[in-house]
Amino acid sequence: MQDTVANLLVRYLEQRGIRYVFGLCGHTNIAVLSAMAESNVEFINVRHEQIAAHAADGYARASGKTSVLLTHLGPGLTNAATGVANAALDCIPMVVIAGDVPSHYYGKHPHQEINLHADGAQWEIYRPFVKRAWRVDSPKLFPEIIEKAFALAESGQPGPVLVDVPMDVFSAVIDDALFARLRANAHLLRKPSIDQASAGEIIKHLATASHPVIYAGGGMILARAWDELRGLAEHLTIPVAHSLMGKGVLPDDHPLVLGMTGFWGTSLVNQTCLAADWVLGVGTRFKEADCSSWYRDYTFNIPPTKLIHIDIEPSEIGRNFPTEIGVVADLKQALGTLLKVARELYPAGRQEPQIVQRIADFRRAFAAENSVNQRSDAFPMMPERILAELRVLLPRDAIMTTDVGWNKNGVGQQFPIYTPGSVLTCGGFATMGFGPPAAIGAKLACPDKVVVSLVGDGGFGQNPAALATAAEHNLAIIWLVMNNNAYGTIAGLQQAAYGVTYGTLFPASRGGWAEQPPNYADIAKAYGCMGERLTSAAELRPALRRALASGRPYVLDVPMKNNPTPTTGHWNILDIYSPDRHLEHAATG
Repeated sequence: MQDTVANLLVRYLEQRGIRYVFGLCGHTNIAVLSAMAESNVEFINVRHEQIAAHAADGYARASGKTSVLLTHLGPGLTNAATGVANAALDCIPMVVIAGDVPSHYYGKHPHQEINLHADGAQWEIYRPFVKRAWRVDSPKLFPEIIEKAFALAESGQPGPVLVDVPMDVFSAVIDDALFARLRANAHLLRKPSIDQASAGEIIKHLATASHPVIYAGGGMILARAWDELRGLAEHLTIPVAHSLMGKGVLPDDHPLVLGMTGFWGTSLVNQTCLAADWVLGVGTRFKEADCSSWYRDYTFNIPPTKLIHIDIEPSEIGRNFPTEIGVVADLKQALGTLLKVARELYPAGRQEPQIVQRIADFRRAFAAENSVNQRSDAFPMMPERILAELRVLLPRDAIMTTDVGWNKNGVGQQFPIYTPGSVLTCGGFATMGFGPPAAIGAKLACPDKVVVSLVGDGGFGQNPAALATAAEHNLAIIWLVMNNNAYGTIAGLQQAAYGVTYGTLFPASRGGWAEQPPNYADIAKAYGCMGERLTSAAELRPALRRALASGRPYVLDVPMKNNPTPTTGHWNILDIYSPDRHLEHAATG
């Protein structure tokens, strides 16, 4: 039987179990939209392609499955680029399908084509950040290209890929046997593990170390390897530190969890990592902020600390620190093998009760230090109280998306996450505007879970049109806007280094917070959602209860004092700006 590429593509997506396609229409992709109209694949329509990309990203993170983004040529592709790059730097599997100019118009500069340096080359825009970009030059090649695209997005270190399709290819008629033959392919590829000898060597080093530490990154979340990690840490009583992206790999109330390392880490985790004689790094890139800009004497001293590094991507091993033992392996399988070998070699495990006690003592002291701000009635609110109130009311398995600023750094440092994979954070690209649309994807992936987007006013202002999509699908998401009327983190950096906050604060209303524009609660109502702007700290808990009970998309506009997140690590941007002074962030109001 013969059919159009567009119709066959949609049937292929159905067979792969794709439930949603995120995107925005354009004249180059309406053949695919028309094919979806009578299918089991639902198109999630948005008002901006960046929103679609972030929503697809959030869906992939929450579901653990590859997401699909459909976009248009030219501005459609460039609008989506920020969201796709954000997914790429956090290793999120995504297949981007983009319409392009008709192949028979190459060289004529048709409508919306980007061709100032080459014809038919818009796919090259994505080359710096996708795992691979294909341009489909023949309709008959489309089936094998889309199959390769999913396989590559999901294999090894996951990430986005681009399939760029001239619009005439979507309308071309081909034999469905070209797709049918793909069904013989295995969609789940076997992944590499670690050999027994190497596992034994690693376990012996860890079991006989004086001060071992396990350091978990975002790769552990992607691999869903939290059960194996918990088993290994508990059997050998090894404390677990994590990167920002690794937060939640074990519940934050687990007795062996140290917390997040680096600039926004606590003194406990940074000092424990410094004192380690062996570090087992799993699924981490050892990124700048997590490692205090790789400066010695703040987070890691490698060497003399010896590093064992396990990752699915060879290029990550040894990238930032010398590695004693490097292993390329799937993390879930590797940790499972390490646990099995540890139980065989050391049936009684390794007993180190003093580290458990040290962690417990620090948690009590840290909680006491924060208690004043967590109970403060100050208004605008203290950020610590906002986080504390939210934690009290949310269920343990609630999904939270963060954005950039206090909502991300403060959550990483002092907001307990109790269910692995339930905090979705933009790490590598740190994209303002990620959190609100990502919550849409998370809610579609997990409709029975509470989903909260914790976001600053700067981040919420980037993509408020995400509210339209949430209203149209009646997605019960809460957006809590930590509104300091500023790009607060950058304001603090500029204040510390230069003594000014030029270009980082928004004009303050003479009428105070009651009249401060924009009123995000009113914007929510205009989009068909519910919204409240708080006027006192005491209003937050009742407002949260109303939002949770509403079953509707709900915005809480919460005025917040622009305090810096406490730091014990280091970020060398301060040295770059002020090499003669030791600076940290400064409060700006």
